[in-house]
Amino acid sequence: MKRLVLSLLLSGLLSAQADTLAVPPPVSAPDLVRLDYDLRPRQIAADTWVIEGEVADFSRANGCNIINTAFIATSAGVLVINTGPSRLYGEQQRRAIERVTKAPVLRVLQLNLHPDYFFGNQAWSGTPTQALTGSIAGMKAEGGAYADNLYRLCGDWMKGSESTPSQQAIDPGTLPRTEQIGNHRLELWRLNGHTGDDLVLLDHTTGVLFTGGLVFAERVPTTPHADFAAWQASLDALEQKIASGAARTVVPSHGPVHEGAAGLRQTRDWLQWLTSTMQTAAERGLDLGEVLRTPVPERFARWAAQPAELHRSLTQWYPHYEQKVLAAPAK
Repeated sequence: MKRLVLSLLLSGLLSAQADTLAVPPPVSAPDLVRLDYDLRPRQIAADTWVIEGEVADFSRANGCNIINTAFIATSAGVLVINTGPSRLYGEQQRRAIERVTKAPVLRVLQLNLHPDYFFGNQAWSGTPTQALTGSIAGMKAEGGAYADNLYRLCGDWMKGSESTPSQQAIDPGTLPRTEQIGNHRLELWRLNGHTGDDLVLLDHTTGVLFTGGLVFAERVPTTPHADFAAWQASLDALEQKIASGAARTVVPSHGPVHEGAAGLRQTRDWLQWLTSTMQTAAERGLDLGEVLRTPVPERFARWAAQPAELHRSLTQWYPHYEQKVLAAPAK
């Protein structure tokens, strides 16, 4: 165990340091008594607003609002991105958007299958809600379990909430594609790795890139549907967009909005450390209990949802690494 810890510490010292991002104080002040999320849209570019969730883990104190939702008020109408963790969130999101613009909402996009991306859909009845084909299949398959978990974690914030998957499927075979919506030129494309279907939106008019769960900033990434190799490849594709200058402002679904590739590099750094830690531990024959006691490098220690999210990832994925090592031919 001592040799493993030393190895991990050395790898942390030798690896490139992750970019540091300033985490602003929470924009909203949720009121548990009134069940008011206190949603406050913040303009980040022309016609573009983000409603920022807390950089944290799910809790009743924050109403389980840890996601960044957004909307683009084009000259032809409004495009909404993600609808939050509950019916209440969706209703309050809708009112918050109406305080900014009275333009009609054309459609709502969900960037992946996780519950805080679509559990507010009940509030958007009558408006097209769209997601990739695989995301909708996942919403339908796991919606009941999501609801059970969120009711347990979030309590009264979930009153009246039901899993309401996106209604319209976006065929991945039609992507990537560019659409002109009013005065904004928007590009949609499918990546994967955080989930089996990760929808990404780039607004070429403003340079704002909505990365969904592929990028986490100042927060430990969640990995229940991860494919680590595919995720790294998707991060490479996103970095190319940033390096080309097409994307400048990055809106992750979890963590602060930022300029450039800092959040992307944080996510890559974490995934590399996590997978190498599990591989090394499996090769040394450590059990899960020993791996759960592995200290994290200092650069990750202050991130939100630490160590809970790390422990979830290790508990889910470490047995797979053990099995691979056991199945490998003896050297």
